[in-house]
Amino acid sequence: MKFKAFFTDDGISLLDKRFLPAMDKVGRVCHVFFTPTHAMLLHNLLGATAAGPDGGGPQCVAQFAKDLLFREYNLSSRNGNQIAFSVEVALLHRALRSVLAVHAQPPAAGDAAGAPAIQVRLVNKLPAGSRTATPFLTFETKGAHAAVVQDVPISRPLSRSDVERLHAALDAAKDLPKTLVQVPDLPQLQSLVDRLKNVGDLLTVAVTQYGDLHLQVSTSLVTVGSEFRKLRVIGDRANAPVGDQILT
Repeated sequence: MKFKAFFTDDGISLLDKRFLPAMDKVGRVCHVFFTPTHAMLLHNLLGATAAGPDGGGPQCVAQFAKDLLFREYNLSSRNGNQIAFSVEVALLHRALRSVLAVHAQPPAAGDAAGAPAIQVRLVNKLPAGSRTATPFLTFETKGAHAAVVQDVPISRPLSRSDVERLHAALDAAKDLPKTLVQVPDLPQLQSLVDRLKNVGDLLTVAVTQYGDLHLQVSTSLVTVGSEFRKLRVIGDRANAPVGDQILT
């Protein structure tokens, strides 16, 4: 089982600034899944496994074409050249930022322009005081004044049966609802949900085929809700009832 790749500048920037911070908000641990064509970050697709995060919570899938993240990509395994493992998102992000800081060092006078690419690979190392090798995801790069190697501890790679379960879960996760609505103001929606959390723990969400989004929290004493109207509809749609068409 081997994995070694070199990041593109755009790919590592996407992970650092957008996707890893978002994944960290979903859960502490995620699965990383490498295939011959894609790299993925996955939350809560397998449920509880000996080698993965606990089940429960929202499912989250971030899928990247390998050429977006990596300019060189070497992968081999007995599981159809697929490798999956779990890792703590915060540790992964911390290692990424560490190598980015060194990679961004300006070249010294007389040095050739352009820093070496950031390399990532799977390794087995023997931790101090241990007799058993442990798998790590290792990041390496050199800057003008320093070189850095960051080892991120990961789980044992998933077995063939767990990789097959992961594929089945991915296929199921692709079954989106037939009607989606586009919310234009996510900070406003986040603020509303944060306020509704003070009322109750269970949020009911309803979407209509004519572009309304309803949010409601109910307890034995009170029901509080809000709605967003006439949003953009993606997928199956219908005309609003006559009585609703005159509302704004």
